[in-house]
Amino acid sequence: MLRNWFFVSLAVLLLAFSSQVKAEEDAEFPTETVDDDMAAHKEGSRTDSETVDREAEAIKIDGLSVAEMKLMRDSAEKHVFQAEVNRMMKLIINSLYRNKEVYLRELISNASDALDKIRLISLTDKSILEATEELSIKVKADKENHVLHITDTGVGMTKQDLITNLGTIAKSGTADFLNRLQDASSTDQFSDLIGQFGVGFYSAFLVADKVVVTTKHNDDKQYIWESDSNSYSVVEDPRGDTLKRGTTISLYLKEESYDFLEQDTVRDLIKKYSQFINFPIYLWGSSTKTVEEPIEEDEEEVADEEPEKKEEDDEGAVEEDKEEEEKKPKTKKVDKTTWDWELCNESKPIWTRKPDAIEQGEYDEFYKSITKDKNGPMTQTHFIAEGEVTFKSLLFVPNSQPSEQFNKYGQAAENIKLYVRRVFITDDFKDMMPSYLSFVKGVVDSDDLPLNVSRETLQQHKLLKVIKKKLVRKTLDMIKKISDDKYGAFWAEYSTNIKLGVIEDTANRTRLAKLLRFTSSNGKLASLAEYVERMKDKQESIFYMAGGSKEEVEKSPFVERLLKKGYEVLYLTEAVDEYAISALPEFEGKKFQNVAKEGFSIDGDTDAAKARKEVVKEKFDPLLKWLGEDSLKDHILRAEVSERLSDSPCALITSKFGWTGNMQKIIQSQTHSKTQDMQRDYYLNQKKTLEINPRHPLIKELLRRVEDNPADKSASDMAVMMYNTATLRSGYSLKDTVNFAQQIEAMMRQTLGVDADELVDEEEEITDEEPPEEDDDDEEEEEDDEEEEEEVEEDAPKDEL
Repeated sequence: MLRNWFFVSLAVLLLAFSSQVKAEEDAEFPTETVDDDMAAHKEGSRTDSETVDREAEAIKIDGLSVAEMKLMRDSAEKHVFQAEVNRMMKLIINSLYRNKEVYLRELISNASDALDKIRLISLTDKSILEATEELSIKVKADKENHVLHITDTGVGMTKQDLITNLGTIAKSGTADFLNRLQDASSTDQFSDLIGQFGVGFYSAFLVADKVVVTTKHNDDKQYIWESDSNSYSVVEDPRGDTLKRGTTISLYLKEESYDFLEQDTVRDLIKKYSQFINFPIYLWGSSTKTVEEPIEEDEEEVADEEPEKKEEDDEGAVEEDKEEEEKKPKTKKVDKTTWDWELCNESKPIWTRKPDAIEQGEYDEFYKSITKDKNGPMTQTHFIAEGEVTFKSLLFVPNSQPSEQFNKYGQAAENIKLYVRRVFITDDFKDMMPSYLSFVKGVVDSDDLPLNVSRETLQQHKLLKVIKKKLVRKTLDMIKKISDDKYGAFWAEYSTNIKLGVIEDTANRTRLAKLLRFTSSNGKLASLAEYVERMKDKQESIFYMAGGSKEEVEKSPFVERLLKKGYEVLYLTEAVDEYAISALPEFEGKKFQNVAKEGFSIDGDTDAAKARKEVVKEKFDPLLKWLGEDSLKDHILRAEVSERLSDSPCALITSKFGWTGNMQKIIQSQTHSKTQDMQRDYYLNQKKTLEINPRHPLIKELLRRVEDNPADKSASDMAVMMYNTATLRSGYSLKDTVNFAQQIEAMMRQTLGVDADELVDEEEEITDEEPPEEDDDDEEEEEDDEEEEEEVEEDAPKDEL
């Protein structure tokens, strides 16, 4: 009895133990459930044959059958990504990169790093290259299977490298490699390595559903790493050592990314992002050429069949022609398509070399390759900046800029390309170069620029301001060094840019002022420094005159006496000139003086000059008061004796801070100005000073008339006429053009002896006479007669019948 109880108790214990084990197993492995309506799912409704077909269409690896692939996957080690992989992958795929096309840049950069690693190791151990000495990157598109392959002959990866570097997100194998080598020794060659963040590889999932990495390291067997972004597997490659050394990344593209299988698309991406990678990048592609091939005998017989000649006389000539044709081998033109590896990065990053070792022809070719400009550059500067940030740069000034350039002024230009370790990052700069230097083209390459993790944009960093400052300084130095024989061409093309720089760039205003050139009264293009050198001993100001053309400013009343006295005057004939000079307070201690404004003296402040001024002023004081307080009180601010006039009787002078006639024309021509602008209206309506020439006969006669009779109407009329002519001659527009025209007409009547009261003849009225009614009746009778005649003619044949 006890024995039976013993066996029963043992059975219960065993049953309890097995239940506990089963529960633990269930806890470890989640229970798979079957859908209630399995037929509603595509997977559930597929037949076995469909399953086989689906497996056959699954990821293929060259040289392996479906069965071998299945066996390989069954034996592969399964791994899950580390570091919250699902969330991290979603961030990388959906949020990190703005542009899908950067995936190729990242993968080629990784390949370049792998090649650089093997190159660095081979410097001390030549045997490392025994498997293959080729160091290259090859890209091949398989349109049939929608796969893009990127193959390099770099260092490759061991099984552990695959798990460590590709299985751990944000784990940079390049950074680890760099640290190990730098711990051992220091060398400048490390700067060639590109990788920084360890996420570039996963950009492949931007365009691919699955990624297969086949790799061979010298110290390990060839392995295959496969992932769908959720998990990955690693397995030894059953094909053996097919790569010799290196890595092939195979991207099984999403349907929306099939465009990346096109030869032209891939080539353009390589040239855009990876044009200056140190190692050759080859693209497997086709090219069609028209070649001549010999015609086969069967084709010759068909071609030789011709219709018999009708004329026997021509037979001899035809036979001779045939004999000549038979002597020549017969060929035909055929379009032949060939497939081969095409080198995509022929251009070399010459900015990494020393300037002394580069010839001008190389600079010209490089400029053409990055700008597509066939004319070559006007000049260039090549430098290495060191300090807070170290970078190499090569900047060019084109021979010309597009005519519509200023329509886009202020918009972000794409002329400066940023590279990090020769890999293109961006040309979308808003603050790298100021707007007035937007015509400058070139490259900036740095090893330590502060990039975002996506490596697409620069972080807004204080180093950006340092880079911009150095680029601007170097650009201005480059322009300053342009030879005199070429500077005229530069100034004709870019003068407006430099003047806008004077207005906008306060920090570099002094440097920009040295680049300015203006036409001088001596007939030549002069710099401000040359003008200052030629100034008279007691001359304190740089004289300039602004106008619409050289002819206009040369004949202006404001420059008459200055030119007569031998002073040099700068002619400002472009719309932006007066703005630019107004922004310059001084140049080399000399202030600028607009000769159309008040505030300067030609005769000086000597006692003799002052005494003569007092005498003249006292003599003409009655006329000055009469003009300012009586005849022209509604038109002028005041009247003064002029020092600047020589041949003209009078001129209108604006205040020191007022608008000249040239400036008023510019302001009034602006289409986007406000309709009711108080400041604009104030300056436009501001009264001017009338300066009179005391030596002019008209002024002397007017003085005599005023002294005799201040109420003389003819004197008053002449004063208004002189004011109107002075307004026009000084570059201003008349407010009352009708009154001015009437005055001119009165003078013309007087000159021609026509009575001022004689009126215009009255216009004779032309009356439209109606034609007499009889004519209408006659016309109607004629029409009736014609109709009757037509009816008789139609009836005649009927009668005959």
